[in-house]
Amino acid sequence: MHRLFFISCLLAIPLVAQSPTRPPIPDVAHIGLRTDDLAAARNFYGHALGFEEPFTLDKPAGGLLLTYFKVNDHQYIEIFPELTSAGQDRLSHIAFETTNAQQLRDYLAARGVKVPDALRTGRDGNVSFMIQDPDGHNVEFVQYMPGSLHTTNFGKFLGSNRVSDHIIHVGVTVADRAAADHLYRDILGFHETWHGGMKDDRTDWVDMRVPDGTDWLEYMLNVHNPSPRTLGVMHHLALGVPSVADGYKTVVDRGLKPEKPQIGRDGKWQLNLYDPNLTRSELMEPKPVRTPCCSPIVE
Repeated sequence: MHRLFFISCLLAIPLVAQSPTRPPIPDVAHIGLRTDDLAAARNFYGHALGFEEPFTLDKPAGGLLLTYFKVNDHQYIEIFPELTSAGQDRLSHIAFETTNAQQLRDYLAARGVKVPDALRTGRDGNVSFMIQDPDGHNVEFVQYMPGSLHTTNFGKFLGSNRVSDHIIHVGVTVADRAAADHLYRDILGFHETWHGGMKDDRTDWVDMRVPDGTDWLEYMLNVHNPSPRTLGVMHHLALGVPSVADGYKTVVDRGLKPEKPQIGRDGKWQLNLYDPNLTRSELMEPKPVRTPCCSPIVE
């Protein structure tokens, strides 16, 4: 009798669904940029920066959708020939890699983030999904799948002409830091490694490192009514290099005419380069050569 009563009590206890956990987010996967001059973009990213162009994707109805410039096996610069006006934002989207897109989608949904109803396998063969951050930026999470264009080309198209072999960060404008922090820090697990500004008493940039790697997202704060040129400065990518001086010589020899390298407020040597549509690619050394302003860099 007692045993039957105990079993009936167990059956009456409701089962509690386990909340999804966040899978790893190890790195920046790519940045998507718009252009109205594909030949000029190819000259900049392919010739001047030395990245090979391993594959392209066409639209279902025909015509080029995008082309890829390969930085390393897990990182690309995606160029979309879809810039239609001088005032249009050159940034299409930013993307981070995850090891399990379905799990990450479910995790975000459980925390109130608007996500697609279902995942899709892209025309490149990878599984990905897109969300919008509080500033309206498209943020993609991609899982590289066996047999995709990316994985079948692991170890290929990694020529010695590359000015860099690593996208170390991407930057986007942020109007409300608290809202951005709620998504990137509180939900996704990014964490601050440095903040600084044009002056010591203000914060214009915040470096938010991915939870499971060394790459970071840079908040670009205090940007009001930006021109297309200003947006090109703010919406940027940074390429890690062992020597900015060597990188400067390389791109000058390949026909670019940038300003001289400088030491940034974070104490690191950097070189700002601009593609034909004014999007900034920043060459950056990994270590400061002088004390950073405003806050220490957390390693």
